[in-house]
Amino acid sequence: MLVYLTVLALTLAILWVRRRYSYWKERGIPYVEPSFPAGNLRGMGRTEHLSAQMQRCYKELKGKGPVGGMFFFINPVALAMDLDLIKTVLVKDFQYFHDRSVYYNEKDDPLSGHLFSMEGAKWKNLRAKLTPTFTSGKMKMMLPTIVGVADEFQKLMESEVKKSSEIEMKEILARFTTDVIGTCAFGLECNSLHDPDAQFRRMGRKIFSFGSGRLLKAIVAQQFRSLARSLHISLIDKEVSDFFMGAVKDTIKYREENKIERNDFMSLLMKLKNAESLGDDKNVPTEALTVEEVAAQAFVFFLAGFETSSTAMSYCLYELAQRADLQNKARKCVLDAIKKHGSLTYEAMQDMQYIDQCINESLRKYPPASNLTRTVSKDYKLPNSNVVLQQGSTLIVPVYALHHDAEYYPNPEKYDPDRFTPEEMAKRNPYCFLPFGEGPRICIGLRFGMMQARVGLAYLLRDFSFTLSSQTPVPLKISPRSPVLTSEGGLWLKVEKL
Repeated sequence: MLVYLTVLALTLAILWVRRRYSYWKERGIPYVEPSFPAGNLRGMGRTEHLSAQMQRCYKELKGKGPVGGMFFFINPVALAMDLDLIKTVLVKDFQYFHDRSVYYNEKDDPLSGHLFSMEGAKWKNLRAKLTPTFTSGKMKMMLPTIVGVADEFQKLMESEVKKSSEIEMKEILARFTTDVIGTCAFGLECNSLHDPDAQFRRMGRKIFSFGSGRLLKAIVAQQFRSLARSLHISLIDKEVSDFFMGAVKDTIKYREENKIERNDFMSLLMKLKNAESLGDDKNVPTEALTVEEVAAQAFVFFLAGFETSSTAMSYCLYELAQRADLQNKARKCVLDAIKKHGSLTYEAMQDMQYIDQCINESLRKYPPASNLTRTVSKDYKLPNSNVVLQQGSTLIVPVYALHHDAEYYPNPEKYDPDRFTPEEMAKRNPYCFLPFGEGPRICIGLRFGMMQARVGLAYLLRDFSFTLSSQTPVPLKISPRSPVLTSEGGLWLKVEKL
């Protein structure tokens, strides 16, 4: 009887998996053939980054329709292939695709309840409250704080160059952005520039340290979100959670007791905690944020701000180190802007067109977020088609694959900042360049991230020249375990003081 029941259970399980894997075939949608148990995620986290898997599926499905089918384990996932459909999903029919399909658990993991992961009306209300914190006026207000950190960064670079001509730039840039974000988001001197093992830097490393076990836990929680919440699964390390929650509570308490105001993100969040409006109309009532909600927003600002900006600058320097002509052109852009405006003012930063082109080309070739995910909130019939995406299913926009599609970017592996001149950009469909997303859920910190990268690169190119080190492979090896597109083993460059 036991053998009989075991055989029956295995037979039913096999039939169920086969039925799941026939999902796209039954709907007449072209798909990539899966294999059990990983679906189309073979080797992810071990030998390949997710971006490479998605790019392979994209290439196999391109030209076969506006969407294609693939599988994350046994879950069917729709892949958006057509730029018009991507625009429809992200902007025109946003009401069907307003949630990011990201696992969060506010009850057991309060820091996960941030703007990036929130859903529905709660996301919409919080986004409306936080949007005024990232206006160009607020960015101009925060610039002196960033420049203050950049001055210390420049001193550190001079010191490091005296010790050795070869520097691991990825880590040193992460220390710079950690201090910038720590100062702007928490109002605290993180001191990671002068102490590589400072608490904020240590916590930053821990957040993005993904061993095989943690990566598998994150993938399973992502694919089976309701089950993961019922099992009280949290993805943020307890030490990290306790540290950031404590830092926010201590900062709020100290500032309120001593009536301290600063031009930083924390002061703006404290106003929201006290139900003050940040918009132009101060008489519009706003619901107060809890201390936990304040901590979650400060945490995601730190999370999204330090790693993505430092990675983008790393890749930019890596590419410029290989092309002296492009590096000299970028340096001239910086020096001309400083000469015109007298110093590295906000206006000077806005005047660095070629630096923006270099950053954008880095974001094209190495987008930190290699995919955009969306949950279908209600059954959605694709335009000019009989295909219906079911409520609760997941749709992915393969950003990395789009950025490396020769149809949109000829010779896509070549680093060419001239792809982002105003004239070239005007010729291209804007939905083939999505490093920050698009539509109502576009990255809220876009202006801050670009400003931080501009400042960092301006300081570096003004005072130093860069060439490749023998320790740096060409092409770079992408870490298969990191959720952000990052290089394996750091980024070593030869640095010379000018």
